[in-house]
Amino acid sequence: MVSIISVAKAAGVSNKTVSRVINGEPHVTEDTRERVEKAIRDLGYVPNMAARQIRSSRSNTFGIITDYVSTTPYSVDIVRGIQDWANTNGKTILMANTGGSPEREAEIWRMFQSHRIDGVLYVTMYHRIVDPEAGDVSIPTVMINCRPGTSELFPSIEPDDFQGARDLTRYLLERGHRKIGYIRLNPVLVGAELRLDAFRRTAKEFSLTEDDLSIRLGMEGPVGAEENYVFAVATELLRQKERPTAIMSGNDEMAIQIYIAALSLGLRIPQDVSIVGFDDFRTVSMSLKPELTTAALPYYDLGFQGAAWLSGVVAGDEIAPFSRVAPCRLVERASVCSV
Repeated sequence: MVSIISVAKAAGVSNKTVSRVINGEPHVTEDTRERVEKAIRDLGYVPNMAARQIRSSRSNTFGIITDYVSTTPYSVDIVRGIQDWANTNGKTILMANTGGSPEREAEIWRMFQSHRIDGVLYVTMYHRIVDPEAGDVSIPTVMINCRPGTSELFPSIEPDDFQGARDLTRYLLERGHRKIGYIRLNPVLVGAELRLDAFRRTAKEFSLTEDDLSIRLGMEGPVGAEENYVFAVATELLRQKERPTAIMSGNDEMAIQIYIAALSLGLRIPQDVSIVGFDDFRTVSMSLKPELTTAALPYYDLGFQGAAWLSGVVAGDEIAPFSRVAPCRLVERASVCSV
């Protein structure tokens, strides 16, 4: 087995200098670094990571605690963002799913502590308020796609649902729409209330009244087992004598049923009714014809930025602000026309 001593001899430097190069430490000249790296490549030297962890008391590993993220086709982009940051910055990622079980979550926190994980990224499938079940385990943590109910329990980064809905509403209003329907997401979701609030406020800024808006509840109940009213309320809105010229959907999946309701009534999209969604779930937004104008949830950015932020927290950087948001970009497609 090739040792650090062999590398040092081949490069003509001390064992300590080789160690400095391997650990990325400063105070090594570029020429020396190149010689050491060449010797490592030529000899096929593999650093002993376990020994480095013991010496440094750092595992160089971030843990991810999720509920159902790794099995959800859309929010898995958060993990992809984390992994890309980790690959770029030489970090290892260890991920564990709780399956929604508090007991399992408590076990994962203890397991991460025993493995001397440097920091934890606490990720949820949908935007919500939750307090991690960390117990007496204390590991630097950043929450992603969620925020703590207990003030300043952990720093958090979330999608800016308010900004995304504001931009979508303004987009419709700037194209002349003044009779607008809105079909709401499940009210138990944080994003649902933020999106509705943005819709109402932005419409008011353009001097629309509640009489100009037709707001309906699209679904309610426990997440994953909701009562769904979208098709029925969309049909009711579109049968009105003074029907809306545009309908804003709580999310892209709900927009499917609004499309079906419009087409079943012989209405053309967007000539007779414009439709916008939210989330930019590509399997929906780009499969609908015409393709759906929507606001994109920044899942990849949440993961990438959250991992970068956690790195700073682990290094002892000051946490400010304690809560951050990532913008939801408006994606213009063909489901809206001007009136």
